[in-house]
Amino acid sequence: MDVELNDEQRQVRDLCRQFAEAELRPHARRWDAEHHFPAEAVKKLGEMGLMGVAVPPEWGGAGMDTVAYAVAMEEISRGCAGTGVIMSVSNSLYCDPVLKFGTDDQKREFLTPFARGERLGCFALTEPMSGSDAAEMQTRAVRRGDGYVLDGAKNFITNGPQADVVLVFAMTDPARAHRGITAFLVPADAGGFTRGKPDDKVGIRASGSCSIFLEDCAIPERLRLGQEGEGFKIAMSTLDGGRIGIGAQAVGIARAGYEEAREYAKERKAFGQAIAGFQAIQFMLADMATELDAARLLVWRAATLKDRGVRFSAEAAMAKLYASEMAERVTSKGLQIHGGYGYTKDFDAERHWRDSRITEIYEGTSEIQRIVISGSLLKG
Repeated sequence: MDVELNDEQRQVRDLCRQFAEAELRPHARRWDAEHHFPAEAVKKLGEMGLMGVAVPPEWGGAGMDTVAYAVAMEEISRGCAGTGVIMSVSNSLYCDPVLKFGTDDQKREFLTPFARGERLGCFALTEPMSGSDAAEMQTRAVRRGDGYVLDGAKNFITNGPQADVVLVFAMTDPARAHRGITAFLVPADAGGFTRGKPDDKVGIRASGSCSIFLEDCAIPERLRLGQEGEGFKIAMSTLDGGRIGIGAQAVGIARAGYEEAREYAKERKAFGQAIAGFQAIQFMLADMATELDAARLLVWRAATLKDRGVRFSAEAAMAKLYASEMAERVTSKGLQIHGGYGYTKDFDAERHWRDSRITEIYEGTSEIQRIVISGSLLKG
């Protein structure tokens, strides 16, 4: 694996870093406090090609590789973690499966405007009583005439309050368990589709999420993504790539916590000197920087394997597991370095700490990542 970025990847990094500094960081604290969806920033991300980074230009995307996407995700999440996950869902959980499994007609309608950032998609797998165990989902899709009727509920759906189309997974044959799951592209204006109130979350509060309800929701067969029974395969393939994005997001959040703590340590004085002069602080910063680099390399390795077209499930799980748990450790140390100020809303240390926590839960909990990793190890 080449650990140096190529020219295009460096250009993406620099562009995203400049955008995050100018357009995201100055507003991130207010967006968090107000649960404000950053619509203008998301629109600009679309204009920059960042809502469909790996989507080919003929389908509205930037046509770049997964490493470039990971680099972009880190920089955007460094500026605002909520904006980062909006971008992640668009790229990893919506555009990627439509690109891989959609027909040309579906791509024209349900990919191109989404990759351009003109419309927004989301991914609905989790249910009130079915999270990690997708085979227990209760949402049903029954054939009726030349289409399907969907009934059920999904929750914790990132981008749900704003999405134009939802990638919904439903049981078409419960007797076959996970092999009976099918994927559908459900427009938000379909009859029988409703949204719950936005979730009141601990962190990433600029990113909206909500429950979604389907009641006698009739859709035509052309909105089925892939074949009947392929839904589980589509979901798992999608989550493999999504874990690269969340790993990169975690690195960005942790970097924000680390860099701000480092600068604060240089300025804050105690016992007649800057606290950066104390070995206790120096060792915390050393550990934070080391863990950050290790996590970034794991993310880049998984991204490189995906770009090569080889299996990367275990590597993506390792990257997501380590980066997410690293982010909580690093942001916690960052808060500690800020002392009492870190526990107030006057500094961003507490926000980075709150934002980091969800990366250990969504797109597969840390426990699920360990199951994926150990399963891969024991196959050999």
